[in-house]
Amino acid sequence: MGNNELRGTGKLEAINLTKKYEDGVLALNNVSFRVEPGEIFAMLGGNGAGKTTAINLFLNFIEPTEGEARIAGFISHKKPLQAKKHVAYVSENVMLYPNFTALQNLDYFARLGTEKKFTRDDYRKVLLRVGLQESAHNKRLKDFSKGMRQKCGIAIAILKDAPCILLDEPTSGLDPQAGFEFLQLLNTLREEGKAILMSTHDIFRAKEIANTIAIMDRGNLVMQRSRQELADANLEELYMQYMAA
Repeated sequence: MGNNELRGTGKLEAINLTKKYEDGVLALNNVSFRVEPGEIFAMLGGNGAGKTTAINLFLNFIEPTEGEARIAGFISHKKPLQAKKHVAYVSENVMLYPNFTALQNLDYFARLGTEKKFTRDDYRKVLLRVGLQESAHNKRLKDFSKGMRQKCGIAIAILKDAPCILLDEPTSGLDPQAGFEFLQLLNTLREEGKAILMSTHDIFRAKEIANTIAIMDRGNLVMQRSRQELADANLEELYMQYMAA
């Protein structure tokens, strides 16, 4: 299938994706998977498993040794600018400006990331949508909790309205209430047809929200199963079995 057929579908694809560093470390080994529009794909695995490497390859932060990462049909290391137009990214530690208010951060990054024109009311509505109370909209981010900063990061991603979303450990450090609200928001974005790729250590939240769960170990994709296939399985036991193999 050619790029012209794939563009605009909002699909994420890893095709024989491999990353080997100059020191010989094989960070990702011939990994292939696909995330369709309206799906959440969760990658589980310990530190060094290859989850963040995969996301960094999609974002063209690093280039693959072999294979391709495609965003809406665009090969990320060959057409990086076109690929990035179709994706929004939220990292574990959202890098925003601590001396800016929530509204100022949204305005700044919205201007950087899209040509669309937004009003102050647009920013207010999206912050409310992600669960940030109105009393916090004009407060500086240096006084925000991690959960509040994550909400700002997601709000910026929503404003971009990209068909694909990449999330690197998005629930790390969130309290139970913030984690629950985050999953509710992800479910809404899935219903809007977004293709969502998420790396996480959180087995229980992954099983609750994801359409497909993959387990990564030492750069290898060692398991990939649908929610239906895991319905009667003990995912924690499965995870430990693969980690011990």
